[in-house]
Amino acid sequence: MPNRNKIYITDLDHTFLRTDQSVSDFSTKVWNEKAKNSILSVATARSFQKTHDFLDKLHLHAPMILLDGTMIVAPDKTLIDVKTVNKALGDAIIDEGSKFGIYPFIIALKDMDLNEAFLFPTTLNTHQHGVLENYRNDPRMMECKNIRAMDMNLKLVYFGAYEQLQPLTQHLKNTFGNELEYKLSPEKYSDGWFLTILHPEGDKAHALQKVVDHMKRGTSDVTVFGDSVNDIGMFKLAGTSVAVANALDEVKEVADIVLPHSNDEDGVAKYLEKI
Repeated sequence: MPNRNKIYITDLDHTFLRTDQSVSDFSTKVWNEKAKNSILSVATARSFQKTHDFLDKLHLHAPMILLDGTMIVAPDKTLIDVKTVNKALGDAIIDEGSKFGIYPFIIALKDMDLNEAFLFPTTLNTHQHGVLENYRNDPRMMECKNIRAMDMNLKLVYFGAYEQLQPLTQHLKNTFGNELEYKLSPEKYSDGWFLTILHPEGDKAHALQKVVDHMKRGTSDVTVFGDSVNDIGMFKLAGTSVAVANALDEVKEVADIVLPHSNDEDGVAKYLEKI
């Protein structure tokens, strides 16, 4: 594609997707019209399959940033880059977390064909039970009585109360330092918090740099959209950063543009249509 084409990369949950996890007809129409002369893609905490399911009606011609930035995958499922936490380090994280009475969910690669496993512990708190309701029919699910890491762990995620996760975050930082990336963030639609643990280069900012390098472009050519803590690094790197109206305050503070419309009001699509 010619270099004059602008690049637009959007987060999915609470940004491009509506709260009921749908893509409106309006957003679909605007996206596909914009894709005729621009490069559109996504940067999401979602897996390849989930992202593909959500976006099956949308034209995607650029690498997708998946699972918080741990994987970069072309629309044809070609793996461009992956950043994993090895089994020894994953098991050590689990052991340290157990001292706080909490066990993580683990998203891991089972093979290099991008087949994933979603491991969850039998010991669950109220917040974790609530999250699992959304994954009831997910074929990746594997219940583990004694949860241990796999060989290629994409992310370990703890859900719980801030009073439990804040000291856990600090303890893990003190224990593992820069061996890992730690993102503690509120779940905006409940009173819970989540702590996501990644490879230190497995975040959206590092992935965005990889994507533009792969496309032989510069970050100044990119406009990004988001709402949450895991979008902040990407916001600081991109040429233009756009927060939806429902974004967290700390995200709005670093955004170049704050939209007047929320995800449920097709904020991203209205911006794309206007420009």
